[in-house]
Amino acid sequence: MSENAINMSDNNDEKSGENSITKVLLVDDHAVVRDGIRARFETHPDFEVVGEAVNGRDAIIKAGELTPDVVLMDISMPVMNGMDAARQIRTDYPDMKVIILTMHEHKEYIQGVIRCGAHGYIVKDVGADEMINAIKTVLGGETYYSSCVSQMMYDDFSKSDRTNADKLGLTQRQRTILALVDQGMSSKDIANELNISVRTVEAHRHNIKIKLDAQNAASTSTSGATSAPAAAK
Repeated sequence: MSENAINMSDNNDEKSGENSITKVLLVDDHAVVRDGIRARFETHPDFEVVGEAVNGRDAIIKAGELTPDVVLMDISMPVMNGMDAARQIRTDYPDMKVIILTMHEHKEYIQGVIRCGAHGYIVKDVGADEMINAIKTVLGGETYYSSCVSQMMYDDFSKSDRTNADKLGLTQRQRTILALVDQGMSSKDIANELNISVRTVEAHRHNIKIKLDAQNAASTSTSGATSAPAAAK
């Protein structure tokens, strides 16, 4: 804390301290899971669990009442699942960050998380340090995916997708990373090669995937439009 901040009144000191704390809302239908996650924040005084919810609908209500900075939310819950709740929270509170915290590592879940607008996807067995890092990353405006999730997301990139990179409007950095991926390099190897963090590499790979998906969707739409007249004849 700066000298100016130290010399402020007690009132302002208290307000400044409150503003420096990251507020977290936990959402999971199992109390034992919530207790375990809450315990991981006990050694991190800059983070405070301000509330808990047991399903997606409850999460939306608590998000409005407690205005957390970030929501850590499971996918499979009664009443309303985590992805539907994440989509609603993103609509109602655009500045609020949502990280899916789950045991699911299937591609269909990962793709669903991307579509619902969640800012991150981490598995429940990550350690406290990675969980804190994930929160800091999304609060900094980036996305965060556990390493095992990121690897699964990009293992199915096809050769044709990569060779068509010049049509995607990729930045030079993204082109470089895509070329290294095509050589079979992992995110860690690429990070070492380019002297950047692993999370920066994975963020670029995530953005590349989004552009590839958009191109594929556009191609499908165009193909359907051009084939329609022929089908009518």
